[in-house]
Amino acid sequence: MSTHSEPKHKKHFWQKKPKELTVDDITIVDNDMLKRAVGAAALGNAMEWFDFGVYSYLAVTIGKVFFPGGSSAAQLLAAFGAFAAAFVVRPIGGLVFGPLGDKVGRQKVLAVTMIMMAIGTFCIGLIPSYDSIGILAPILLLVARLVQGFSTGGEYGGAATFIAEYSTDNRRGFMGSFLEFGTLGGYLLGAGLVTGLTAAMPEATLLDWGWRIPFFIAAPLGLFGLYVRLKLEETPAFQKHMEKQDALEHSKPRLTLLQMLSKYRAQMLKCIGLVLLFNVSNYMLTSYMPSYLTGILGLSEMSSLLLILVVMFVMMPLTLFSGHWNDRLGRRPVILSGAIGLIVLAVPCLMLIGSGNMWLVFAGLIVLGVLHTCFSGSMPATLPALFATDIRYSALAIGFNLSVSLFGGTTPLITTWLVETTHNLMMPAYYLMGAGVIGVITVFTMRETARKPLTGSAPAVGSEAEAHKLVKKLRLRQQKKDAAAAAAK
Repeated sequence: MSTHSEPKHKKHFWQKKPKELTVDDITIVDNDMLKRAVGAAALGNAMEWFDFGVYSYLAVTIGKVFFPGGSSAAQLLAAFGAFAAAFVVRPIGGLVFGPLGDKVGRQKVLAVTMIMMAIGTFCIGLIPSYDSIGILAPILLLVARLVQGFSTGGEYGGAATFIAEYSTDNRRGFMGSFLEFGTLGGYLLGAGLVTGLTAAMPEATLLDWGWRIPFFIAAPLGLFGLYVRLKLEETPAFQKHMEKQDALEHSKPRLTLLQMLSKYRAQMLKCIGLVLLFNVSNYMLTSYMPSYLTGILGLSEMSSLLLILVVMFVMMPLTLFSGHWNDRLGRRPVILSGAIGLIVLAVPCLMLIGSGNMWLVFAGLIVLGVLHTCFSGSMPATLPALFATDIRYSALAIGFNLSVSLFGGTTPLITTWLVETTHNLMMPAYYLMGAGVIGVITVFTMRETARKPLTGSAPAVGSEAEAHKLVKKLRLRQQKKDAAAAAAK
């Protein structure tokens, strides 16, 4: 047996030198199209969260309309049960819409999810009360929520993918943060509308028909969103991917679900961990806190509604600020600071909220809101970067919705049950701390993706001058590497 071993640096004739990047290889993003893409994606997310804002702020009323028998706590639990049911079918929606988005394109699928969300929300406003049709009322509410959940299964993953693939590498965090800006805007619109109706109407009128008004508004919003999305072109990254597939004599066979889960197991677990951190924080603040303040702490309904609205309003510019800074500092430091913040500050925040003093309650909610913007400004750019172009929509839709279904959307239900069972008002804080711990662990397994091309995609810049500058920079870097390698020989 020969003891001869070849030096590691020796190249064989079959080992090709990597192709040198040219300006033609770089994606030059059309700025006007980018703005339209960001607006259309954010509008869909705003539509989704308009529904969440309306439902969360009307949870007590919906409990009385559809679940009249039982205590106020039982009604609230039943209303949140219907809320959580939509999250059961979200992974199924992800399984259907994700692969479709990778096969026929992001834009077409996002148009379908938009109209389905609008139909589901509009139908809730049409359902008669329990007093009118009995048990059929909560059943129809559940069906409408399932339609919403199914469509939402393809919404966030597609919208985040759409913006990420349209954005330049240097500004992907900032552009992605507009997705969550839309989330907060939609939530504010829904919650603000409910607050206005609550202030303007007697409780009997709100219970009779007033609660239906916000759900009816979903129809024109959905039609407008559909129109905007149908006007968009497909993302540059997906277009280039399809051109490569068409150029091949035998296109690469698509992975089955099991093959994808096996091959990208590590990325899937990172996605689930990040989404858990993001959504537990999100749903705790936006969906659970309004009812916690009213039903558990005994604050007036109007006071609790206004407090959360102001917090959401403050969070909107902070989300864009977070998006800007994660482009500058990196995704990992920004997300990590938010996760550590939850671990350290969740208990003090809940103590402030539990004090009953309006200013202290507001201070506790604001701190939780600021911590959440560390995630809302970072995740739309961080999550799509975990996966390659050919499976990005599928993998993100499945991983995102699986995590949201298990941990995010169930947050109001589980936290309500924990408080009811243990009579410990600090349970929301402990729940947030657990999410923070998982977030810290996940961040340490991630690679930094700020200012770098998406996996499997060419670099993306905002102008031809930037493309030439990047090529020159990469060429100089390669020359230094080659010189260092030659010196080592």
